[in-house]
Amino acid sequence: MSQYSRRGFLAHSAAAGVLALQAETFLAPGTLSAAEKAPAAGAVQMTIARWNGPAPKDATDPAIPKIATQLTQEAMEKLGGMARFVKKGDVVFVKPNIGWDRKPELAGNTNPEVVAAIVKMCFDAGAKAVKVGDNSVHVATRTYETSGIAAAAKAQGAEIVFFDKARYKEFAIGGERIKTLLLYPDVIESDLVINVPIVKHHVLANATICMKNYMGVMDNRAPFHQDFSACLADLTRFMKPKLCVLDAVRVLKDHGPVGGNPADVVVKTTVAAGVDIVALDALGLELLGKEPGEVKKARAIIKYAEQAGLGKVDYRSLALKEIAVS
Repeated sequence: MSQYSRRGFLAHSAAAGVLALQAETFLAPGTLSAAEKAPAAGAVQMTIARWNGPAPKDATDPAIPKIATQLTQEAMEKLGGMARFVKKGDVVFVKPNIGWDRKPELAGNTNPEVVAAIVKMCFDAGAKAVKVGDNSVHVATRTYETSGIAAAAKAQGAEIVFFDKARYKEFAIGGERIKTLLLYPDVIESDLVINVPIVKHHVLANATICMKNYMGVMDNRAPFHQDFSACLADLTRFMKPKLCVLDAVRVLKDHGPVGGNPADVVVKTTVAAGVDIVALDALGLELLGKEPGEVKKARAIIKYAEQAGLGKVDYRSLALKEIAVS
C-alpha cells in the first residue's frame, strides 16, 4: 500500500465513519495501477544475495548470524538501498514470521539477524519509528523471545509490538473472495510495511513465503484454509506490497510451518529482496527444493496471483541482480 493511500484512506474513512469508503481507495479486484506495476526507469526490481564464502557446517554454525547480516545488507544495497523505500520521518512496520516457539536454527521463524539488519537500515534512512511484530500462533511472549527476533530488533531501536486481540479493526478490502478482514491497525496505519518471511514448508499450502506471511497481520485465519489462492490474492492486493525481503538463510524443507526437527532444516545462505511479491514467492518455492508434484498447491497460489496482476512468476524476466557475497 502506498504511503498516501495508507494514511489518506484512514483519515478519509474516519471522517466519513463508514466502512464502504475504505474500499473506494483501492482498485478493483485483480488490478494494480500502472505506476505500481512499472518500476522507475533503470530501477532494480529484485536482488538475490548468495553466500560465496566458507560454507556453514550446519544450521547451528556460529558464522550464520554474521552471514545473514551481510546477505541482507548486500541484497538491499543492490536494490537501491533502504532510502529508496523509507523517507525521513516514516513509521515503518517490519513484519517477520514470529509464529512459533522455535530457536533460529530450527527455521520456524524469520532469521533474527535479517530482521535486525532491516531495522537498522530503516533508521539509517531516516525512519522516525520502526515497529516489529506478528500475530503469533504459539504464545507471543515465548515466540518473540525464543526466536531471538525481539532482542535483535530491540537492540537496533525497534518497538516490539505484541498484537492485542482487542485492537483489531475491521477493514473492507474489496476482494473477490474476502470482503472484510480484521487487521492490526499498527500495520495498516504505518507509512511502509516491509514483509520479511522465511522460506518454509507448509502442511496445508505446501509452502509459506511472502504472500502467506501477510496472514500474520489479520485475525481469524480459518476462511483462508478453504481457498488459499483467492484469499491470499485478496489480502496481497489490499496490502499493496512495496518491499519484501526473503529470508532463505535457513530453509525449513519439511514438517512446516512449525518444524522442530533439525533434520528438516537446510542451510541455503540466501537473502532476496524486491518489489515483486509473486517473483519472490516463485524464488522461495525454488529454494524449498521440492519436486513439482509435492508443491502443487503452492504453485497454484503463485500462478493465481500472477493472473490477478500481482506480479510475475518468471523472476528472471525482471530487472534482476544476483550477488555473490563472501
